[in-house]
Amino acid sequence: MIGASEEIKVGVVISTYNNPKWLEKTLWGYLYQSRMADEIVIADDGSTDETRILIDSFRDRLPIKHVWHEDRGFQKSEILNKALVAAESDYLIFTDQDCIPRHDFIETHCRYAQKGFFLSGGYFKMIMSVSECVKQEDVERGRVFKISWLKQHGQPNSFKMTKLFGKAWFASFMNFITPTKATWNGCNASGWREDMLKINGYNEDMHYGGQDREFGERLWNLGIKSKQIRYSAIVMHLDHKRPYKTKESIRTNVEIRKNTRKNKVVETPNGIRKL
Repeated sequence: MIGASEEIKVGVVISTYNNPKWLEKTLWGYLYQSRMADEIVIADDGSTDETRILIDSFRDRLPIKHVWHEDRGFQKSEILNKALVAAESDYLIFTDQDCIPRHDFIETHCRYAQKGFFLSGGYFKMIMSVSECVKQEDVERGRVFKISWLKQHGQPNSFKMTKLFGKAWFASFMNFITPTKATWNGCNASGWREDMLKINGYNEDMHYGGQDREFGERLWNLGIKSKQIRYSAIVMHLDHKRPYKTKESIRTNVEIRKNTRKNKVVETPNGIRKL
């Protein structure tokens, strides 16, 4: 486990595309971490100048790298690979533009990090009206992570609110008993950069729908195990539409994942290196 060692650099990779309003709310969360990131790499899949201007406004407060390429449709796997190459940290946490981290988010990933493993975190999805009303002060003071605040602003009650109880013993118990498999989740997962490079990064043949899971499946094929921390490492997921989701991309990705599992693929042929 990483602990407080200064020898290990910890970075956060945040994917984004043309949603500076949500990205700003997410970046607020990284201003108030109990363990600050050594670097934040923003993997930008072709956003306009509005996003660049927002990112520049955070540079004096966060150690940001902005990795951008031109907009050619949904190319998240490609920009994540570019971000992976640009990153300099030993340990990387992957998340998205619409995921506000709780104050202990980075600290929790560091506490559970272990050689030979990747971590599978969780999220709580807010409805659109609640997502819209989140202010910086709500993030700074931790109100957005409180069940009472969510209900006050119209969030429907659900079992998933148990992720927000905030008790370490309860989170550990729920991590243990949950039937959900510890998969690589694009909005909240972490691992060792050297392992990610060994599997040649993300498969750039894959567009929306399962490219994160396939990444984790190749880590498993490499011999890396996974740990469940979905009740311990929490992000609040801001609501949004998914216009880039298509039946064709889902169908293609299903076939790629079948091949990855059947043939125990470790290195993708179309990743960081073109094999």
